Amino acid sequence: MSESPTNTVEKAVDKKTTEQKFIELRELTSPKDWNAIPHLKELAASFLEKDKALSDRILVRVNNLNKAKENRREGERERERELKRERGQEIEGRRGAEKLSVAAESFSKIQSNRSKISELKAKAKEKGKQQLKTSLFWFVALPVLLFSFYQIVIASERYESRAKLIVQQPDGMATMDASMALLSGFGVSVPGASDAELAKAYIYSKDMLDYLLTELNIDQHYTNGNVDYFSRLESQYSQEDLYDFYRKMVNVEIDEKSLVILISAQAFAPEFSQKLTETISQRAEWYINKVGNDLAESQLAFIRGEHIRVEEKLLTAKHNLLFFQDKHSLLDPEAEGLAIQQIAYTLEAQIAERQSALNALTTIMSEKAPQVVALNNEIQAIEKQLLKERSRLSNNQIGLTDPNGIPQVRDLSVGAILAKYAELKIGLELALQAFTSSQISLEKARIEAYRKLKYLVVVETPTLPEDNAFPKVTYNITLFTLLLLMLFGIGRLVLATIKELK
Repeated sequence: MSESPTNTVEKAVDKKTTEQKFIELRELTSPKDWNAIPHLKELAASFLEKDKALSDRILVRVNNLNKAKENRREGERERERELKRERGQEIEGRRGAEKLSVAAESFSKIQSNRSKISELKAKAKEKGKQQLKTSLFWFVALPVLLFSFYQIVIASERYESRAKLIVQQPDGMATMDASMALLSGFGVSVPGASDAELAKAYIYSKDMLDYLLTELNIDQHYTNGNVDYFSRLESQYSQEDLYDFYRKMVNVEIDEKSLVILISAQAFAPEFSQKLTETISQRAEWYINKVGNDLAESQLAFIRGEHIRVEEKLLTAKHNLLFFQDKHSLLDPEAEGLAIQQIAYTLEAQIAERQSALNALTTIMSEKAPQVVALNNEIQAIEKQLLKERSRLSNNQIGLTDPNGIPQVRDLSVGAILAKYAELKIGLELALQAFTSSQISLEKARIEAYRKLKYLVVVETPTLPEDNAFPKVTYNITLFTLLLLMLFGIGRLVLATIKELK
C-alpha cells in the first residue's frame, strides 16, 4: 500500500541536500506512486512551503514523466500512421474509380453552388439598392420636401431696406480769413475709423433699441401673429430675446477704405423696413451731432468764463477812468498840467517885466507916485495869481475815496491827478491787452471746437424694397440638400465600417 504524501514529507524533510532528499524520497515512495504524475504533483505541493527546492525537483520529475508519456504517444501515432499508409496503398486502387465519379459529382455541385451564390449576390444587391432608396427617402428626400414646403409656402417674406452714411467734419479753412487760419494752424481734418465705429456701436446699443420701441413699437411688428412661428419673435419675450432678435434684423457694416457705414434693416413689410432704417439713420445722426456739440461746449465753457472775467475787468477799468475824468472835469490831465505850468511861466515873465519897470520908475519917482503905486499893485496881483497857480501844481490835500477807490477831493493837485490818471490809464491798457489776448484765445478755442465737430452725412437715403430679400428659397433648399447628403454619406460610411469590423 502506498504511503500518503504527508508521511513521505515528514521522513524526507530532515535530509541535507536537495538531491539526497529527492533520492531518499524516491526510496520511500512505491514505484507505482513514483511514476504517477498526480501523486507527484500532490507531493510537490506538500513540500512547497517547507522545502521549495525539493518541490521544484519533484516538478522536474513530473515534467520528465510528461515528456516520456508524450514521446510514447508520438510513437504510437507514428505506428498508426504507418498502418494507415499501408492500408491506403491497399485501397488506393479501389478508390481510383470512385474518385472519378466523386469528381464528377463535385463538379456538378460546384456549378450548382456557383449559380446559387450568383442568385444570392443578386438578391443582396437588389436588397441593398432597396435599402439605399428607403434610407435616401427617409433621411434626405422627405426632410428636403418638408423644408422646401416650409420655405416656399409657410415662411414669411422679409424685406430689407438699406441706407449709407458717412461721418464728416466741416472745412474750417472755408469759414475764416487767412490770418485766423494761420493762427489756428490747421486745414481740413479727416475723421478716423473710430467715429464710424462709434456710430455702429450706438446703432447696436440698448439705447437705440429703447428709442425704436418708443417711436416705432418694433416689438409689436416682430411679434405679429400673421408671421410664421419660426420667423417671428415669441410673444412672451424677454429683453435679452428682443435685443438678440434686433441684432439679427439690423446689420451695420463699415467699408474699411471709404469708411461708409451701410445700415440694413429687415422687416415683414417694405414700408416698415424703410421707416426703421430712416429712424435709425436719424437717431444715429442726432447722436453723432450731440457728441460733437457736447465736446465743443465743454471745451469752450472754461475759455468763455475766463473771457467774461477779463471783459469785466476791462469794463471796470474804463468805468474808473471815466469816473475820475468826470469827477475832476478833465478830458486830458496831462494837457491840463502843461497848460497850468505854461500859465505860471507867463506870470513869472510878467512879474519880471513889471519889476523892471518898477525899478525904472522908482529912480525918477517917489514910492507914493500914482504910477509906482499902480505898478506895485499890479505886481502884487500877478504874484498872488502865480502863487495860486503854483499851489494847484503842488497841493497835497487828498480827501476821501469812493467805493471804487477814486479820491474824493476838492483841491487835488495836478501832480496827484496826473499820477492817479496814469495809474488808471495803465490799468485800462493792461485790461485791454488782456481782453485782446482773451479774445484771440476764445477765437482759437472756437475754431478748435469747430474743427472737432462731426456730422453724419447721408450718402444714400433709406430704400423702399419692392421684392423680399429673405428667405432665399433656392439657396436655402440647395444648401440644406447638400448638408443632408453629406451627413447621409458619412453615416453610410460609418455603418459600413462597423459591419466590416464585426
